Amino acid sequence: MNQQKIAAALKKAGLKRNDIVLLHSSLLSLGEIDCGPDDVIDAFLQVLGPKGTLVVPVFGALGILTETVKKRRQAVISTAPVGTLAAIGGKAEEICQDHWQCETAHGKGSPYLKIADLGGYICLLGVDQDRNTTLHSVEALLELPYLNEVTHTFTAPDGKSLTKTWKYYPGPHRDFIGLDKYFHAAGIMHNTHIGRAEVRLIKAKEMIELGLQLGQKNPAFVLCDNPSCADCVRQHAALFSARMAKEESFKLSASAKLAGYYVPEIIDNLKATGIQALELDYLQGLSAISLPAEKLKTVCAEFVAAGLEISAIRVPVIPSDIEKMLSTVQEAGIKRLILPFPNYPSLLEKICEAGLVFSLVNTQETTVDLNRMLMPIRNKFSCDTTFNPVNFVRANEHPFLYSWRVGRFIKCMGQLDIVDAKWDMTPTTLAGGNSEIKELISIIRCHHCKGWFTLGGGATYPGTLKEAVSDFSHLLDNL
Repeated sequence: MNQQKIAAALKKAGLKRNDIVLLHSSLLSLGEIDCGPDDVIDAFLQVLGPKGTLVVPVFGALGILTETVKKRRQAVISTAPVGTLAAIGGKAEEICQDHWQCETAHGKGSPYLKIADLGGYICLLGVDQDRNTTLHSVEALLELPYLNEVTHTFTAPDGKSLTKTWKYYPGPHRDFIGLDKYFHAAGIMHNTHIGRAEVRLIKAKEMIELGLQLGQKNPAFVLCDNPSCADCVRQHAALFSARMAKEESFKLSASAKLAGYYVPEIIDNLKATGIQALELDYLQGLSAISLPAEKLKTVCAEFVAAGLEISAIRVPVIPSDIEKMLSTVQEAGIKRLILPFPNYPSLLEKICEAGLVFSLVNTQETTVDLNRMLMPIRNKFSCDTTFNPVNFVRANEHPFLYSWRVGRFIKCMGQLDIVDAKWDMTPTTLAGGNSEIKELISIIRCHHCKGWFTLGGGATYPGTLKEAVSDFSHLLDNL
């Protein structure tokens, strides 16, 4: 290969005079060549002509061809310290101008969008889609919630030193290589070879438009599903968390028992799934309310330090020493208790006197009995109820068709336990048993409930927290 043969191959690939092309490259991929990096760049400039424009990324060590463009006397360097580009040709100034003033490095107003708007191309010479920086433009335009902010101090074109933060900045790992099939199917990418190098020539504007369509349909479209990829696990979690905050009125938590056994494990699993709150029910196989005061206080401090909210502590059985229980809860900084319907008249008064909030959960009572017990309580106290569908199955009731419709306590419902089981109490995945959980979730969402939905609350989920989140997401997707 030499300059003339490379130029001829570029023309055959589809590049022509006056085109604009953003080049991502590997000189080594060409194989044996009878020329140097300057000849390769000259081949591009020869094809494009003086009115055409060659652009390369120069924000890191991206290969000798990019360095060759950057060092040329006529090269124009974009004015941002992030996502920086170098350009040679008729549109170089226009493309690179005012890059530093953009809100994002790759999004609106950036050189990447200008190249697309000017009808430019992306050329991947001996590299794959993982090097296609313009795909970060798609992420920035979608304002995907897993993107970060980045701050740099730099010298502006007027010579002043400035510190600026750019929004929607990409993280370390993407699964861009999986997009080839979409670009082929849409007819916006042409593949060929130059020497030994695989060459992809892509229409930038059409690629961005297609990427936006894919991302609007599935915000995780450039994330991998490898459970060992910590970057994509974190980014999937950010998407789920943002979805809950944006689309749902309820607040989502998970039971500590479902999340794990030890505190660090619980924290890691909650972070990995994007759930930002937990209900303390069991820790290391013990009821959380039975832990010594100092131990519970330490555990709660660890959760809070990890950025997790404690939605409540669940009390399976009212202890004989109520004062001690309340003191332990207060010292731990917990504000809300989930209690079985009480047999102790003074208990609720003491809870209120302690400045705590309580929610009453059905255990094995029938709806008729619950209504009878709740009326005098509601006449005296401000409280809410926790609806546990599995416990209504235990009471031989249809949780939606009967318990929900007949029970007056739903008017003050503050929590729905997201669990399911068969009539014989065998735990099942969501909508796999008799708790009518799908119907309950649907109707409660219609009411724009602002209370809690708790995965694994008050019953056993037959799987991991990750599986429960996937199960729950699938239900929401099909409502």
